Amino acid sequence: MIKAEQVVKKYGDFTAVNNLNLHIKKGEIYCMLGSNGAGKSTTINMFLGFIKPTSGNVYINGIDVAKEKEKIKSLIAYIPEIVNLYPNLTGLENLTFFSNLSKLNYSKLELIDFMIKSGLSENLINNRVEGYSKGMRQKVGIAIALAKNTKVLFLDEPTSGLDPQASNEFSNIISELSNNGVSILMATHDLFRAKETSHKIGIMHKGNLTAEVDTKDIDYPELEKLYLNKVKSLII
Repeated sequence: MIKAEQVVKKYGDFTAVNNLNLHIKKGEIYCMLGSNGAGKSTTINMFLGFIKPTSGNVYINGIDVAKEKEKIKSLIAYIPEIVNLYPNLTGLENLTFFSNLSKLNYSKLELIDFMIKSGLSENLINNRVEGYSKGMRQKVGIAIALAKNTKVLFLDEPTSGLDPQASNEFSNIISELSNNGVSILMATHDLFRAKETSHKIGIMHKGNLTAEVDTKDIDYPELEKLYLNKVKSLII
């Protein structure tokens, strides 16, 4: 569902992503670990079609993103670290607006059902978003993805700044999406959440995918050691 083949992204003499090869199957959650500047967000932005690779190709469900950006819009959803919503509208009104923007026609009851499935309490649906926490705003983002019936979901630092309960709730929601066949690429600093949530983990450092592991084959202390060793070896 998500594939990168020998992808390079350069800005002048600076290489943001270097020879990236990545394959994510249907229903798979892939967590990309790395510090700021590692190339995680650049990778996601290439899959979203926001920027073009300098060389190589990125694909969504076999479609070349650079060549057919419009075609992939119906397949993907993106939840950034800060979900941009209209603060003066309610959660339900935001979902209605973005659904209409995508030319999706749902009844009010169907939209409410998407909100509830995203984990947002029913008594908050008609509250203005300006009073929402970060976790609540992300749940509206999930509801938008549900309404689009998205096949691929991109997440950029989604648990940053969330308290442990909200972070755990978010992980449960994306695990359910995965069980329903949604492929997920999540960029994160959170080693613990990556281990608990994902099927595979990739470690990025200075634009390079330095390691890739199946989470079932590694425990948390081993993952932490691997991450620190990979980052340290490239710094030295």
